Amino acid sequence: TDAIGMGLNLDIDHVAFSATSKFDGRRMRRLMPNELAQIAGRAGRYMNAGSFGVTGEAGPLLPEVVEAIENHRFTPIRRLQWRNDRLEFGTTASLKASLETGSDNEWLIRSREADDQIALKALSERTDIADRVTSARDVRLLWDICQVPDFRNISSGEHAGLLARLFEFLQDQGHVPDDWLAAQIARIDRSDGDIDTLSKRLAFIRTWTYVSQRKTWVEDPDHWQNETRAVEDRLSDALHERLTQRFVDRRTSVLMRRLKQKESLVADVNDKGEVSVEGQHVGRLIGFRFQQDANATPDEAKTLRAAGLAALKPEFSLRSDRFYNAPDTEIDFTEQGGLMWGENAVGKLVKGADALSPGIEVFVDEEAGPDVADKVRRRLGHFIERRIGALFEPLLALKKDEAISGLARGVAFRLIEEFGILDRAGIAADVKALDQESRGLLRKHGVRFGQYTLFQQAMLKPAPTRLRLVLWSLFNGFDDFPEAPPPGLVTVPGLAGMPEGYFEKAGYRLAGARAIRIDMLERLADLTRAKDGRAGFEATADMLSITGMTLEQFADLMQGLGYKAEAGEREKVREAAPAAPADAPVPEAGEAGTGVEADKAASEGEPAADAPVAEPAAEATPALPETEIFYIFTWAPKRSAQPPRRDRAEGKPKPGRERGPKKPGRAPRGKKPEADAARVHTARPPKQEKPIDPDNPFAALLALKGKS
Repeated sequence: TDAIGMGLNLDIDHVAFSATSKFDGRRMRRLMPNELAQIAGRAGRYMNAGSFGVTGEAGPLLPEVVEAIENHRFTPIRRLQWRNDRLEFGTTASLKASLETGSDNEWLIRSREADDQIALKALSERTDIADRVTSARDVRLLWDICQVPDFRNISSGEHAGLLARLFEFLQDQGHVPDDWLAAQIARIDRSDGDIDTLSKRLAFIRTWTYVSQRKTWVEDPDHWQNETRAVEDRLSDALHERLTQRFVDRRTSVLMRRLKQKESLVADVNDKGEVSVEGQHVGRLIGFRFQQDANATPDEAKTLRAAGLAALKPEFSLRSDRFYNAPDTEIDFTEQGGLMWGENAVGKLVKGADALSPGIEVFVDEEAGPDVADKVRRRLGHFIERRIGALFEPLLALKKDEAISGLARGVAFRLIEEFGILDRAGIAADVKALDQESRGLLRKHGVRFGQYTLFQQAMLKPAPTRLRLVLWSLFNGFDDFPEAPPPGLVTVPGLAGMPEGYFEKAGYRLAGARAIRIDMLERLADLTRAKDGRAGFEATADMLSITGMTLEQFADLMQGLGYKAEAGEREKVREAAPAAPADAPVPEAGEAGTGVEADKAASEGEPAADAPVAEPAAEATPALPETEIFYIFTWAPKRSAQPPRRDRAEGKPKPGRERGPKKPGRAPRGKKPEADAARVHTARPPKQEKPIDPDNPFAALLALKGKS
């Protein structure tokens, strides 16, 4: 940079130019030979021979330029830039004209417009400022303000706006208000941020340092000079610290030097995955991806990543070998389709050709090389193939069985498509058309023909269910995969917002506010099938035990299955209290309160104790009968539905259930002529037995029975 050519004495032997052009404030131009020589001359001080050259980013220097630098032969200066110092302050127009006046001396040429001249032109063209400038004093004040350097270097318009504000303050109040100046300084007084941010703040505070040095512009110059100097010192210290971290930090300097020397770097990875290169901590290795130190500044992050990846190339190869030979017990998949090696993510499942053949995307840094990525991909492919084969063994065996053909093959294909759980309503006609031989072939593979669902019992276990939900979510393109319910639950809440088909793939059937596990639902169906669904039945203890529900929850479940639940209230039947035994012990002689003691007391002349007078018993208030709620469940399907029953092909009809032709005019069993009327359930108290007529000939026999 130009700063090196300003006379710094550095102990360096070689200067390398990364560029031979610069922006001079207006345009990009090539460096002149004398400028190149001034920078190159920094090498070779302290009586040492120095050298100079270019890096790969810059083009080679022309031979004549190299010769001029080495022999110190440069083009002599023939002109000097000059600006008129005899200024006219009568009006802004006369001031601008005097600034543009040229010299009669042929060695002097008028310099290009400086920042103060550009600011003067910008302010004089503003109507609000032009209206204020009415005297030579105003012109001189405006010119003084235009000479405030543009330290901020944001834009000419932004700088002109700041100068206009200062002009208004000084013309109206004679000074810059303290509260406004304090607010401007407070916004800058922060030492956080990177090098660029601190450099900008340092440029901003120098504007106010310049203002505070103009003693007539502020009320308390000493105070504001101290304030701005303190802020500038704090920002300078912070900037120096950031620059030190970038250029002098030991970690960065060591790694940069080794990278430039193109020497092989040695990486050390501990059991926590922390990576050290040449003894310097650079980041962590997570699986096969390098994560650089999060505490690194943006300036050193690039160096750390380059050094880390360069040193980790041998480690990537060794780690891929260990992973390829690792047992399946060290690898697992997550509920979101991720593939883990221990605690590190090494890939994820992606949608494949079919639901049972997912693809694999590996998490491997590009710098590790294609061989490492391919080895990781093949190992993960072996793992997921074996895991699907083990957990879906019944389903895959059904798929490979060539003995299954015809309609049974179609049912098996649908069952495989649905991961071993298939709603029976969707293929009711096909199932009904299956003969016993075809059903037997399917049952050999664990297929159960339930009233509501066709399923393989082994596919309902927690591990296959977890994998089934991942593959199903993956094949349907879900962004967020729903997780499997906790294992062992008979019913789970029917959460809203779940994707269609979730409960079935989780091994449950949604009925009402909850979902019931499909195998337990079939056990419940076996119990309800024995009841008369048309006449109505009550829930038994076995039904409630299977579902683990309260009566109210069970009623909601049954309504979800197509039943009508009618609540009723009745008197709760209590168990009868045990009667007193007929052979109750009678008090023996000598016990307190007996007749012997009373006679003895009378013979001795002692007054006998007054016997307690029995008071008439108060009339007992009859207790209110305790009631209970009960439900009657009747089959109330939709118009097109049929009563739930097992197909006749499922098993032989029970003995005695065959029915002949109905007699004409006979109503179905359990139906009354007024069946269409609303059913009202009531509970009646038990009937009281009528007293036996004494003239009845059986009365004598009953009396003899009582005496025996």
